Amino acid sequence: MSSISNPSLRQQQHPLIRNLADAIEQIWHEHLDLSPYHLPEDLGYVEGRMEGEKLVIENKCFQTPQFRKLHLELAKLGSSLDILHCVMFPRPEYVLPMFGADLVGGKTGQVSLAIADLSALSHDRQLPLEYQTELKAVPETKFVQRRAVPEWGDIFSDFCLLVRPGSAEEENAFLDQVKAYLKIHCQRAIATAPTPERKAEILAGQHYYCSQQQKNDKTRRVLEKAFGEAWADRYITTVLFDLPE
Repeated sequence: MSSISNPSLRQQQHPLIRNLADAIEQIWHEHLDLSPYHLPEDLGYVEGRMEGEKLVIENKCFQTPQFRKLHLELAKLGSSLDILHCVMFPRPEYVLPMFGADLVGGKTGQVSLAIADLSALSHDRQLPLEYQTELKAVPETKFVQRRAVPEWGDIFSDFCLLVRPGSAEEENAFLDQVKAYLKIHCQRAIATAPTPERKAEILAGQHYYCSQQQKNDKTRRVLEKAFGEAWADRYITTVLFDLPE
């Protein structure tokens, strides 16, 4: 395993992954007051091997007054798999949903999975009305191939975008819709006042969100094959879906 950063990883990935990664960082820098978030040194950039192919994982993390962690992960397995994974973890004093996005590209050059959502953490699992109003106003594309919500996906909202883009036009439409979601989220976040009296409720919501996401067996299988069971478990619970204290 190596811990040397590889700035060219993004350039080697599927164009939609590259463009979404650029857009996420640009929107974060434009709207939020970012400061560094420090991951364990050996988990920022890692290399391994899986079935004869090189697996590279690169993580970028920030924090803000409203978010305890903003996480952007890019991963590449040889020529067979390109991955983008992004989650924004609100601080438990803020009644904000969880923004999450994932892209998976395969050997054919097609993105087989594209998902983005704002998941409510409140008891009633409903997004705040301000979010609902603004999200309803986002232009919606009629994607040809919608993907089924996984069994553990009860955390996703009615606005969850879960598709398999079938053309460059659909890829661009997905990118535009995710950018709109993210801008709304950042703007709502900085306009939201902390409500420490709801901290226990929000913490419980984050715990449930992370525990459900950890049920994604596909992610775990890839990491276990490349790095072993103990490493995979540490990575999932420390980097991907760590639970707040």
